Amino acid sequence: MIITKTPFRMSFFGGGTDMEEFFRENGGAVLSSTFDKYCYVTVRHLPRFFNYSTELTYSMVERVKDVGDIKHPAIREAMKMLDMHEIRLVYEADLPARSGLGTSSSFAVGMLNAFYALKGKYADKRRLADDAIHLERVLCQEAGGWQDQIAASFGGMNRINFKTDGYEVLPVIISPDRKKQLNDRLLLYFTGYTRFGFEIQKENARSWKDRTPQLKEMLYLVDEAQNILVDKYKSLDEFGRLLDYTWRLKRQSGSKISTDDIDVLYKRGISSGALGGKLLGAGGGGFIVFYVDEEHKESVMKAMEGILYIPFKFETEGTSVIHYTPEGYEPGR
Repeated sequence: MIITKTPFRMSFFGGGTDMEEFFRENGGAVLSSTFDKYCYVTVRHLPRFFNYSTELTYSMVERVKDVGDIKHPAIREAMKMLDMHEIRLVYEADLPARSGLGTSSSFAVGMLNAFYALKGKYADKRRLADDAIHLERVLCQEAGGWQDQIAASFGGMNRINFKTDGYEVLPVIISPDRKKQLNDRLLLYFTGYTRFGFEIQKENARSWKDRTPQLKEMLYLVDEAQNILVDKYKSLDEFGRLLDYTWRLKRQSGSKISTDDIDVLYKRGISSGALGGKLLGAGGGGFIVFYVDEEHKESVMKAMEGILYIPFKFETEGTSVIHYTPEGYEPGR
């Protein structure tokens, strides 16, 4: 039996510039961090006592005799890609799917990590990220960028640069005290709305060339945000104000980024003292994060009463195998 643990990510700056159509031509970069909310994937070989050969438990239960009959596209294509047979897979998570935290990509990374381990093979973080990108973007043909798979694999707070020949992951080097200050000033709330991020990405990708000016400016803001974090003489409050600016830019980059209800929530946070914030992920729903200094934290939390608050801490590990019990396995006849 194999159990993997894979974090979700919080993207601060540069979202959208990780789309291959954009960064192959213009370059791209994101500033993001993983945090201590995870998905767990348990995989083992299915004992041969049943009239089906594969059992999958996620938001539904599938029992099939042939891999090609699996309805979940990522599981089906991953099993084909790595030649997996006769398995039982269970997915669990700390937070809901389709919520703007890269949950589908975290699942893809965690699943691939579990599959490799079940086969007795080691896959490093870059291999897992590359395979997850190929799985979601090529085999499943889902629209979207590359940042989620990379963040889930590597973990930590990173600047991820996207270039014509691939990507590089550069840890953001700040003191533990400054990182804790940033963590303490970020308030995460669940809007109550979920959506399929790849559908929003697909809709917005249709006009990405029209959004090039906004995306280029969002790319520039990655440098500015990183400089604020690493320069101990700069106030972290500037990071919060920059979040507000990049959110306003992002809202201009697609018709499905925000909704009237989300705009009301955002205005409520800002009017009660938040310096900035943004909706996480492709848009349309999910989680919203606010940057709030200590002086205004109480008033913001009071204004957001009735909206689910999610305490969190940054994490650094990325995907990991947390249980490994090798199994002998002979392919069925």
